[in-house]
Amino acid sequence: MIPLKEATGNKHKQAETMPFNTRMFRGLLSKKEYLLYLTQLLQIFQTIESKGLPHSSLKRVERVQEDIDELKSEGSVDGIILNSTKAYVDYLSALSYEQVLPHIYLNYLAIVFGGQIIRKSVPSSGKMYDFDHMQEAIQSIRSVQHDEWADEVNKGFDFNISLFEELETVCNNLKLASTS
Repeated sequence: MIPLKEATGNKHKQAETMPFNTRMFRGLLSKKEYLLYLTQLLQIFQTIESKGLPHSSLKRVERVQEDIDELKSEGSVDGIILNSTKAYVDYLSALSYEQVLPHIYLNYLAIVFGGQIIRKSVPSSGKMYDFDHMQEAIQSIRSVQHDEWADEVNKGFDFNISLFEELETVCNNLKLASTS
Protein backbone atom coordinates (compact mmCIF):
# COMPACT_ATOMS: atom_id res chain seq x y z
CA MET A 1 0.00 0.00 0.00
CA ILE A 2 1.20 3.51 -0.84
CA PRO A 3 1.94 5.67 2.22
CA LEU A 4 -0.79 8.22 2.97
CA LYS A 5 1.38 11.29 2.39
CA GLU A 6 2.45 10.00 -1.01
CA ALA A 7 -1.06 8.86 -2.01
CA THR A 8 -2.46 12.33 -1.25
CA GLY A 9 0.51 14.37 -2.50
CA ASN A 10 -1.01 15.49 -5.81
CA LYS A 11 -4.19 16.79 -4.20
CA HIS A 12 -2.14 18.43 -1.43
CA LYS A 13 -0.04 20.29 -4.00
CA GLN A 14 -3.16 21.30 -5.93
CA ALA A 15 -4.83 22.70 -2.79
CA GLU A 16 -1.65 24.46 -1.71
CA THR A 17 -1.29 26.26 -5.03
CA MET A 18 -4.88 27.47 -5.38
CA PRO A 19 -4.92 31.25 -5.98
CA PHE A 20 -6.76 32.01 -2.72
CA ASN A 21 -4.33 29.88 -0.71
CA THR A 22 -1.35 31.45 -2.49
CA ARG A 23 -2.62 34.93 -1.70
CA MET A 24 -3.08 33.92 1.93
CA PHE A 25 0.51 32.60 2.15
CA ARG A 26 1.76 35.88 0.67
CA GLY A 27 -0.21 38.04 3.10
CA LEU A 28 -2.41 39.48 0.35
CA LEU A 29 -5.85 38.79 1.85
CA SER A 30 -7.92 41.68 3.08
CA LYS A 31 -9.58 41.43 6.47
CA LYS A 32 -12.91 40.91 4.70
CA GLU A 33 -11.52 38.03 2.62
CA TYR A 34 -9.88 36.40 5.61
CA LEU A 35 -13.08 36.73 7.63
CA LEU A 36 -14.96 34.99 4.83
CA TYR A 37 -12.40 32.16 4.97
CA LEU A 38 -12.62 31.88 8.76
CA THR A 39 -16.41 31.78 8.56
CA GLN A 40 -16.12 28.69 6.32
CA LEU A 41 -13.58 27.02 8.61
CA LEU A 42 -15.80 27.62 11.62
CA GLN A 43 -18.60 25.64 9.97
CA ILE A 44 -16.24 22.80 9.07
CA PHE A 45 -14.61 22.63 12.51
CA GLN A 46 -17.96 22.79 14.31
CA THR A 47 -19.16 19.81 12.29
CA ILE A 48 -15.99 17.77 12.79
CA GLU A 49 -15.77 18.59 16.50
CA SER A 50 -19.38 17.53 17.04
CA LYS A 51 -18.13 14.01 16.17
CA GLY A 52 -15.20 14.16 18.60
CA LEU A 53 -11.45 14.60 18.37
CA PRO A 54 -8.57 12.33 19.32
CA HIS A 55 -7.14 15.04 21.64
CA SER A 56 -8.73 18.07 23.30
CA SER A 57 -5.87 20.36 22.20
CA LEU A 58 -7.07 20.00 18.62
CA LYS A 59 -10.26 21.97 19.29
CA ARG A 60 -10.39 24.95 16.93
CA VAL A 61 -13.93 26.31 17.17
CA GLU A 62 -13.23 28.67 20.06
CA ARG A 63 -9.95 29.91 18.55
CA VAL A 64 -11.49 30.49 15.11
CA GLN A 65 -14.34 32.36 16.78
CA GLU A 66 -11.80 34.57 18.61
CA ASP A 67 -10.22 35.52 15.26
CA ILE A 68 -13.66 36.18 13.78
CA ASP A 69 -14.62 38.35 16.76
CA GLU A 70 -11.35 40.29 16.45
CA LEU A 71 -12.01 41.06 12.78
CA LYS A 72 -15.63 41.97 13.44
CA SER A 73 -14.57 44.35 16.24
CA GLU A 74 -12.38 46.12 13.66
CA GLY A 75 -15.38 46.70 11.42
CA SER A 76 -15.34 43.66 9.15
CA VAL A 77 -18.75 42.14 8.56
CA ASP A 78 -19.44 38.43 9.03
CA GLY A 79 -19.37 36.50 5.79
CA ILE A 80 -21.82 34.16 4.17
CA ILE A 81 -21.63 30.38 4.17
CA LEU A 82 -20.52 29.30 0.71
CA ASN A 83 -22.09 26.46 -1.24
CA SER A 84 -18.82 24.51 -1.19
CA THR A 85 -18.77 24.78 2.60
CA LYS A 86 -22.36 23.62 2.85
CA ALA A 87 -21.55 20.61 0.66
CA TYR A 88 -18.55 19.66 2.82
CA VAL A 89 -20.46 20.17 6.06
CA ASP A 90 -23.34 18.05 4.73
CA TYR A 91 -20.87 15.33 3.80
CA LEU A 92 -19.09 15.45 7.17
CA SER A 93 -22.40 15.43 9.05
CA ALA A 94 -23.23 12.01 7.65
CA LEU A 95 -19.95 10.46 8.87
CA SER A 96 -19.27 8.61 12.10
CA TYR A 97 -16.34 9.49 14.35
CA GLU A 98 -14.21 6.75 12.74
CA GLN A 99 -15.14 7.98 9.26
CA VAL A 100 -14.33 11.61 10.09
CA LEU A 101 -10.78 10.79 11.28
CA PRO A 102 -9.24 11.22 7.79
CA HIS A 103 -10.81 14.70 7.68
CA ILE A 104 -9.30 15.47 11.08
CA TYR A 105 -5.94 14.38 9.69
CA LEU A 106 -6.39 16.64 6.67
CA ASN A 107 -7.88 19.77 8.23
CA TYR A 108 -6.17 19.85 11.60
CA LEU A 109 -2.66 18.92 10.48
CA ALA A 110 -2.98 21.62 7.80
CA ILE A 111 -3.57 24.14 10.59
CA VAL A 112 -0.75 22.70 12.68
CA PHE A 113 1.89 22.63 9.95
CA GLY A 114 0.95 25.04 7.15
CA GLY A 115 -0.77 27.28 9.63
CA GLN A 116 2.44 28.04 11.47
CA ILE A 117 3.72 29.62 8.25
CA ILE A 118 0.42 31.29 7.30
CA ARG A 119 -0.18 32.83 10.74
CA LYS A 120 2.50 35.47 10.06
CA SER A 121 0.64 36.57 6.94
CA VAL A 122 -2.99 36.77 8.05
CA PRO A 123 -4.74 40.06 8.90
CA SER A 124 -5.60 38.98 12.45
CA SER A 125 -3.66 37.82 15.49
CA GLY A 126 -4.05 34.23 14.21
CA LYS A 127 -5.35 32.62 17.38
CA MET A 128 -6.64 29.74 15.24
CA TYR A 129 -3.03 28.61 14.82
CA ASP A 130 -2.30 28.51 18.58
CA PHE A 131 -2.23 24.98 19.99
CA ASP A 132 -1.80 24.04 23.62
CA HIS A 133 0.27 20.86 23.75
CA MET A 134 0.93 20.88 19.99
CA GLN A 135 3.11 17.76 19.97
CA GLU A 136 0.48 15.74 21.85
CA ALA A 137 -2.19 16.99 19.44
CA ILE A 138 -0.10 15.91 16.45
CA GLN A 139 0.69 12.55 18.04
CA SER A 140 -2.99 11.93 18.72
CA ILE A 141 -3.69 12.12 14.99
CA ARG A 142 -0.59 10.17 14.01
CA SER A 143 -1.52 7.38 16.43
CA VAL A 144 -4.82 6.72 14.60
CA GLN A 145 -3.58 7.50 11.09
CA HIS A 146 -3.87 4.80 8.38
CA ASP A 147 -2.60 4.60 4.81
CA GLU A 148 -6.04 3.24 3.91
CA TRP A 149 -7.39 6.77 4.42
CA ALA A 150 -5.98 7.99 1.09
CA ASP A 151 -9.28 7.97 -0.83
CA GLU A 152 -11.12 9.76 1.98
CA VAL A 153 -8.35 12.33 2.50
CA ASN A 154 -8.32 12.99 -1.26
CA LYS A 155 -12.09 13.46 -1.09
CA GLY A 156 -11.51 16.02 1.68
CA PHE A 157 -8.93 17.75 -0.51
CA ASP A 158 -11.53 17.91 -3.30
CA PHE A 159 -13.92 19.67 -0.91
CA ASN A 160 -11.17 22.06 0.17
CA ILE A 161 -10.16 22.76 -3.44
CA SER A 162 -13.79 23.58 -4.26
CA LEU A 163 -13.87 25.87 -1.24
CA PHE A 164 -10.69 27.69 -2.36
CA GLU A 165 -12.13 28.06 -5.87
CA GLU A 166 -15.38 29.52 -4.55
CA LEU A 167 -13.55 31.79 -2.11
CA GLU A 168 -11.47 33.21 -4.97
CA THR A 169 -14.55 33.75 -7.13
CA VAL A 170 -16.50 35.45 -4.34
CA CYS A 171 -13.50 37.61 -3.38
CA ASN A 172 -13.03 38.69 -7.00
CA ASN A 173 -16.73 39.57 -7.18
CA LEU A 174 -16.44 41.56 -3.94
CA LYS A 175 -13.52 43.52 -5.42
CA LEU A 176 -15.55 44.23 -8.54
CA ALA A 177 -18.54 45.28 -6.47
CA SER A 178 -16.45 47.61 -4.32
CA THR A 179 -14.96 49.37 -7.38
CA SER A 180 -18.32 50.08 -9.04
